[in-house]
Amino acid sequence: MSAVLAVEGISKSFGGVQAVRNVSFAVAPGEMLAMIGPNGAGKSTTFNMAGGQLRPDRGRVLLGGRDITGIAPRDVWRLGVGRTFQITATFASMTVAENVQMALLSHAGRAFDPLGSARGFAPDRALALLGQVGLGEQAARSCGELAYGDVKRLELAVALANEPRLLLMDEPTAGMAPRERIALMALVASIARERRLAVLFTEHDMDVVFAHADRLVVLDRGVLIAGGRPAEVRADPKVRAVYLGGGATSGGH
Repeated sequence: MSAVLAVEGISKSFGGVQAVRNVSFAVAPGEMLAMIGPNGAGKSTTFNMAGGQLRPDRGRVLLGGRDITGIAPRDVWRLGVGRTFQITATFASMTVAENVQMALLSHAGRAFDPLGSARGFAPDRALALLGQVGLGEQAARSCGELAYGDVKRLELAVALANEPRLLLMDEPTAGMAPRERIALMALVASIARERRLAVLFTEHDMDVVFAHADRLVVLDRGVLIAGGRPAEVRADPKVRAVYLGGGATSGGH
């Protein structure tokens, strides 16, 4: 099956320090791929090259076979890439539904005067997306009143408004309680299967990773040191030595 995202030999240096060196991986439709590694492993740099925030010094990034290396994030978004962030990016002064309607406006190419147009735009579609993430009954609430876990769900609905084929999630469960983390990622996994949506995510909670990732790639000091199914990665001696601490199922960022 052809990959939705293919990262081929990407490298990046900052001021003479090589943050990422010759990293390659791919994500298939409907697959949840977790990128893990200790602090300083190069996860964020790799993630941002995949999403267009950084341009690789070498290598390339392909979306559905199309070379998107170095194009602007807004153009990556228009090609069908959704993204959520470690620090949530929602409009606290708007309602839950209006946050989704803003994204729907942009997806439709009608971003002119978005604040004035959002309320009346595609309300049924917005409610359907909110229902999919379990927020249908909170559509009229102010976003600023939501519990943190619900804000994360709203951010997911906003990302899905773009009808993406690839979803990039940077530390999606950061700041959430353990039960909320598992519930959110179970929801993402269900949506990924239903929509055949490819998901690349970074995550510090190894319980979440091993429960929901179909495959993992592991970085250490900018180099990909392992990849495969969760059981294969858990048993890999290199991974156990540098990250999992001799086989623990939870660990650092």
